[in-house]
Amino acid sequence: MRFDILTLFPDIINAYIKESIIKRAIEKNILDVNVVNIRDFTPYKNGQVDDTPYGGGAGMVLMCEPVVRAIESVRTDSSKVYLLTPQGKKFNNQLASSIINDTKHVILVCGHYEGFDERIYNFVDGEISIGDYVLTGGELPSLVIMDTISRFIPGVILEDSFTNDSFNDNLLDYPNYTKPRDFRGYLVPDVLLSGDHKKIKEYRTSEKLRITKEKRPDLLK
Repeated sequence: MRFDILTLFPDIINAYIKESIIKRAIEKNILDVNVVNIRDFTPYKNGQVDDTPYGGGAGMVLMCEPVVRAIESVRTDSSKVYLLTPQGKKFNNQLASSIINDTKHVILVCGHYEGFDERIYNFVDGEISIGDYVLTGGELPSLVIMDTISRFIPGVILEDSFTNDSFNDNLLDYPNYTKPRDFRGYLVPDVLLSGDHKKIKEYRTSEKLRITKEKRPDLLK
């Protein structure tokens, strides 16, 4: 699986992919993450990638040419290109799963300032939002999306780890415990120490339902 992340701040992405699970997946050649600096594609010698909006208004707008040229530098016939915008489709596990089933090459374009020149939307396949709030740029969303999709790729993590994740069956995950058995009077449930795998499975299923009803009842609708 290949990700191309188009950004004005490549150091943010590079710092993240050099750590933990993503780093190991890259080293195993399971993931290929390429960071593209949009400034490399501006026709202006001073590295300018934004300008004032026609019609007036506050802030600056990302120009067409550097963004579109950056997209075209990595796009293939099988690529899917997504702008990271507040008005995009809400990202969740279901969308992550559909993306990985649709393509093996994802291009994520990080916005900044007051957003993209509207004409850039003609050169992408869709928009994605990670929530109903506005960030200063698309770098954090791009990392969230890449990290989430990566968990579905065989070999990145153990299969049991993501099949039991929250939201996979519209339920939150069951509670987990480790040593010590007694921490300041808070005890590990006896059933988890019983060795009875059937009872443990029943307990975890009931806990998933309980926690979802308590914390996210909207998921049960």
